[in-house]
Amino acid sequence: MTESVTARELLEIGRAAAAEAGKLLVEGRPADLGVAQTKSSPTDVVTEMDTAAELAIRAAIRRYRPEDGFLGEEGGSEAGTSGVRWIVDPIDGTVNYLYGRPAWAVSIAAEADGETVAGVVLAPQLGEEFTGVRGEGSWLGVRRLRVAEPEGLAKALVATGFGYQARRREVQGRIVAGLIGQVRDIRRGGSAALDLCFVAAGRADGYFERGTNPWDHAAGALIAQEAGARVEGFHGAPASEAMVLAAGTALFPALHDALAALGADDRDY
Repeated sequence: MTESVTARELLEIGRAAAAEAGKLLVEGRPADLGVAQTKSSPTDVVTEMDTAAELAIRAAIRRYRPEDGFLGEEGGSEAGTSGVRWIVDPIDGTVNYLYGRPAWAVSIAAEADGETVAGVVLAPQLGEEFTGVRGEGSWLGVRRLRVAEPEGLAKALVATGFGYQARRREVQGRIVAGLIGQVRDIRRGGSAALDLCFVAAGRADGYFERGTNPWDHAAGALIAQEAGARVEGFHGAPASEAMVLAAGTALFPALHDALAALGADDRDY
C-alpha cells in the first residue's frame, strides 16, 4: 500500500468524512432547497447542498491526508502526490434528496495506485452505513455481507437506473420492457451506489446501468465485489460508463446474456 497506509486506515478516514457530510446534508438542508444548476440535461440537477457536502468531504480528508488526489462529482479532478486518490459523490441520488425521498447516499472510495481499496456508502436517512475493504470483505454496520444466489434469472430481483438524456432513457425503457418478463421483478431506486450495496446485502439479486460515472459506482462496486458479486461491463470489459453489471457469480452470465440479447451492449445510445 502506498506510503505504508493501510486500506483499513483509509476506510476510517472515509467514514469520518462521510459522517460529517451526512450530518450537514440532513441538518443543514434548507426548507426551500431548489436546483442550483443543471449539467448534462435539464434533469441532471445539482443543489447547493451537493457542492457544500463535497467541500466538507474534501476538507475532512485533507485534515488527515493533504497530499492525496481527488475526483469529485462537483469539484472535478485534483492530482495528488501520495498515490492515493479519493473518488467522491457527495449526494448519490440528488433527485431523491431534492424531493425529500430517503434513498440517497454519500459515496466515498479510496484508490491506491489505481486500485479501489476501501469504500463507504452512507445513507443517513435510512440509518445505514455500508463499508468494504479490498480482500477483507464488506459490511452493513457490523454485519458481514454476502450476495444472494437465486435459482436462475426467473427468480431474480434486478435493480437498474436510467440516464439523463431523453434518447438514452427511451432505449433503456425498451430494454427494461424486454427484461421484465424474464425476471422476478425490476426495481429503480435512484441511487447507483445504494443499488450496488443492496446487491451486496441480498436486497437485490442483480443490478445494471449505463451512464454511471466513477463517483457513482466506485465505492458500491467494491462493496458488492467483497460480498461475492461479479461487477463488470459487457463481454469482460471493466465496469464503466458504458455499463455496470453486478450479480452473484452464478446469476451474472444469465443476466449478462439476457441484456446483450436485448441490445443493452449496443454503444449507440
